[in-house]
This record gives sequence, C-alpha cells and structure tokens, in this order.
Amino acid sequence: MHESEIRADADSAPRQNSADFRAHVGRITRQSSIFFAGTIFTAVTGYLFKIYVARKLGAHALGVYALGMTATGLIGVFAAGGLPQTGTRYIAAYSATNQTGKLQGFLWRGTGIVILLQLAASVVLMASKKIIANRIYHEPEIDAYMNFFIGLMFVGALTSFFSEVLAGYRDISRRTVIVNFIGTPLLLISVLTFLILGLGLRGYLLGQLVTAAVVLFLLLVTAWRLTPIGARSLPGRTVKLDPQVTAYATTLLGVQILEFLLAQTDRIALGVFTNAADVGVYALALGLTGFVPIALQSVNQIFSPTIAELHAKGEHSNLLRLYQTLTKWTLGLTIPLAFTVMLFARPLMQTFGADFARGWPVLVIVTAGQLINCGVGSVGIMLYMSGQEKTALRIQMILAPIVTVCNFVVIAIWGLVGAAIVSALTIALTNLWFLNVVKNALGIRPSLRGYLQLVPASGITLALLLVLRALTREMRWQFAIVGISALVAYGVFLLTFSLRNLDEDDRFILMATWNKIRQVSGA
Repeated sequence: MHESEIRADADSAPRQNSADFRAHVGRITRQSSIFFAGTIFTAVTGYLFKIYVARKLGAHALGVYALGMTATGLIGVFAAGGLPQTGTRYIAAYSATNQTGKLQGFLWRGTGIVILLQLAASVVLMASKKIIANRIYHEPEIDAYMNFFIGLMFVGALTSFFSEVLAGYRDISRRTVIVNFIGTPLLLISVLTFLILGLGLRGYLLGQLVTAAVVLFLLLVTAWRLTPIGARSLPGRTVKLDPQVTAYATTLLGVQILEFLLAQTDRIALGVFTNAADVGVYALALGLTGFVPIALQSVNQIFSPTIAELHAKGEHSNLLRLYQTLTKWTLGLTIPLAFTVMLFARPLMQTFGADFARGWPVLVIVTAGQLINCGVGSVGIMLYMSGQEKTALRIQMILAPIVTVCNFVVIAIWGLVGAAIVSALTIALTNLWFLNVVKNALGIRPSLRGYLQLVPASGITLALLLVLRALTREMRWQFAIVGISALVAYGVFLLTFSLRNLDEDDRFILMATWNKIRQVSGA
C-alpha cells in the first residue's frame, strides 16, 4: 500500500466516523496522560532514589542484584504461563460482550494456575541455587539472597496478572495510582528505612518485597471491585479456561521466553565474561534508558484493548487513523527526552558515583535504539491484539538464537559497549520487522507526513541542547542542569511544533490533554 493510498484511507473513511474516532482518542489521551504523569513521577523520584542506592550499595552489590533477578527471571517467565498479559485481551473481550461465565473462569482458573506454577518454580530454584551462584555466575552471594529473589518472582507474577486484569477493565488510572503514586513512595520509605538500619543489599531486597506485597493487595481489592458480581464467586468444575485463551497464552509464553532471551542474555554474558560490578553499571544504565519510551508505554496501556476492539469490529480506517496519529505524538514526546539523555549521558551516570561513570556509552547507544522503537509506534501490541501473535513468535524464534550468539561473542570482546550495541540493534531490528508485518498483514504503517512534521521542532530542540551542553559542561550540580535542560527541551519542542499547521487530530489531542491537566490541577 503506497503512502498516497494510506493518506486517502486516513483522510476519507475515518472522517465519516469522527465521533467514534474522537471517543477512542479522547479516552486514550486522558488515560495515557495519567499513566504518563505517573511514570514521570516514578522516573524523577526513582532517579533520585537510584542515586542514593547506587552510592550506598556500590556497583558490585547492584550487580549481584541484577544477576539474581536474571537468574529467577527466565524460570519466572515459564511459571507465569503467558497468563498475565493474556488478561488484557480476554478480560476486555469478555467484559465488552458480557460473557460473565468466561470472565469468571479466566479470573479464578488463571490465578490458580499462576500460583501453582510459581510454587513449582520456587522449588526448582531452591534446589539449584548453589549451581546458579557458584558454577554459572561465580558469585556465591547470590545463594545467600535467593530466598528474596524467589519471593519477588512469586509476588511479581501475581502483581503482573492483576495489573493486566485492570488493563483489561480499562482502568489504567487506578492502576497508575496504586503502582506509581502509592507503590513508589512506599518503596522509597521501605528501602531507605532498611538501608539506614544497615541491612545493605538484604534491606534493598526486603524493602522491594514489602512494597510488592502491598501493591499486590491493593490491585487485588481494585480488581475485585471492578469484577461483575456474577464472576466473583468460585466457579464450578465445569467452568474452565476457554481453549482460545489457553492457545493464546501458550503462544504468548513462547514469545515471552524468547523476549527474555533477547533482553537478558546480555546480562548473563556480562556475568560470565566480566564481573558483578560491570553488570551493576550496565543494569543501572539500561534501567535509565527504560524511561525513554514512557510516552509509548503510556499509549500502549490503553491502546491495546482498543486495537482488539477495533480489529474485531473491522473498523480498519479508525485503527489506521489512531495508529498514525498516536505514533507521531509518541515519537514527538520521546525526542526531547532522548536527545537530553544522549547529550548529557556522562553527567547522568556520574551522579551515581565514580564507579558508574564508565557506563555513559551504554546510555547513548541504547537510547538510539529506543528512538526507533518509539518511531514505529505500537507495532508489537498491534500484532498481539489483532491475532498475529504467532507471527510475532516466529520473528522472536529467528532473532533469539542470533542475538544470544552475538551477545556472547561481542561482549567477550567489547564488554559493556558490546552489550549496548547488541541491545540497541535488537530493539531496532525487532520493531522494524514488526512494522513490516503490520504493514503487510493489516495494511497499516506510520504516516510519512507525520514524521516530516516533527523535523523542524526536532532540529531546533537538538541545536538548543547542544548549546546548553556546551555552556554547562563545567558547572556543578549537573543533575539539576540535566533536569532543567529536559524541561526546556520539551517546552521548545512543543512550542515549535504547535506553531506549525496542526491538523484536526493534533488539535483534538492537545485540547484533550490540556483539559485533563486543568482537571487534575483544579484550574
């Protein structure tokens, strides 16, 4: 499908359903803005918190933590059975069609299966903890903390399940309040208390476990209240998981295992070829780059059930129009942050301590990969929510062994920088491949015109940040300078972009966002 055909489709048929389009984009904008605000709150407080933790524990202890979480991560993925993320799709479908019996079966059977699988995984990890600690990673300390890692795995799986339940109910707002606005302060208080008491890494893990348990309880209560009364009681023996759910979860499990290999073999290889300190530096830098696609993550939280709904109804024109509009905006909201992170990478890492400064190239390289991720929009979610999950699985099956080999070869030679290069290329290649499948299978792709609209604002923002970096290079309080630079970059970008000729959809999104900001602020 050519660009002219895409634009024709986006400019004619969708206009005939403007009311439906505005209803969808209004809901996505409002809910995403809340999630975005929550993520920003978490990012800022989390960054300050990480500075304290990094300086308190050091690179080696953070490396032990990263290796322990990686060791339990793969088994934890197996033990989730693909069910948590399946909830987003099928709870949304069952709720929309009033299939109370199937909803009841999914909630109760799904929860029970996750609990049983996690218990089995815990037994396996306890039996093999010495092998993991001594023979694979050569870090005996992992053995001493394995109980905490297993606890985090168990609670994390249930938290993930009920988080997706709330997403299926399209209540991202309350989930954001629980996870971000309640969970983040509680985590800070818990961990700081245990660290002040001198518990070290054990206190860091204990604080995370306490917070995770409280968040899980609040998610459970909220999910219970959102669940229809008819689905709250225990199901009879005849009520089972829908075979479609089982098939989807199985496929999704395969995807998640491969995604884990794609995302975590870099840390495993670093643990094998380098040391825990390098793993700690890399994990911290990679954690910072995880905040770069916050706009995309915010949109995906509410866009995913909308994709499933529009695809099921055959509303291709509205789906196309939503995808193109949201992709432009997610990329636009990512560019100022990505440019700031890349240009101020060294001072960002130095704030964590001298041991972490050498990780600045990781920030630059992986952030470049995240820009491509945001540039193609919600292509991964588009595949999963439109019945193309098996295609996504095949792509991951091809990439996983290639990336695994590349990690062990490249990291053995170039260490941290090699890990960053493979990570960035993996992010870019996966998303570009997904984009090609979405284009061929669904006839959907981003708008070239939308990309071109972002060029002037991007150029001006980059030039401004280069000037700010040159003027502030020798100044103290680099953290404050980075924060101010990011705010200035966003202000200049949005001002420059809004001065251009905005189309009807852009103006509607701006108005919906502004109204939400005024509502939240009480203005």
